[in-house]
Amino acid sequence: MKHKVNTSWIGDMQFDALVSNHHLIMDAVPEAGGQDKGPRPKELMLASLAGCTGMDVISILQKMRINVEAFDIEVEADLTEGHLKHYSAMHIIYKFRGKDLDTDILKKAVELSQERYCGVSAAYRKAMAVTYEIKVSG
Repeated sequence: MKHKVNTSWIGDMQFDALVSNHHLIMDAVPEAGGQDKGPRPKELMLASLAGCTGMDVISILQKMRINVEAFDIEVEADLTEGHLKHYSAMHIIYKFRGKDLDTDILKKAVELSQERYCGVSAAYRKAMAVTYEIKVSG
C-alpha cells in the first residue's frame, strides 16, 4: 500500500498539498518571503504526530468505555542550530480532563499508541528521541 500527496506551488512561498482530498496551504513567514497564509511544513510534523497518537488513544479509550471530558495533545520539538535545521527530539504532553479518570488506564492507552499503533511516532523514533508525559485534571 502506498500513500500519495500532490503538492503544487501557488506563488511566492505558498504550496497547496492535496491530502486525502483536502487542500492544505503551507506558507513561510514574511521574513522568509512568505505571507503567513498557512502553517510551516516542519510544524506539520508535530501536528501529524499529535493527530496520529490522539486518534489511537481516543479509539482505545472508547473501546474501554472510558469517557473523557476533554483531551488535548501538545507536542514540543527541539530544533537544531545552524543548517540543516531539523528536529532532534520531540516531547508529547497528553492532557486529559474528566471525573474519576483512572491514570493507569490512560497510561495503558498512551503506551499502546506509542508502542503498537502510531506509525508516525514509530517513524520519528528512528530519527530522534520521542518522549511523553500524561497530565490529568478533574
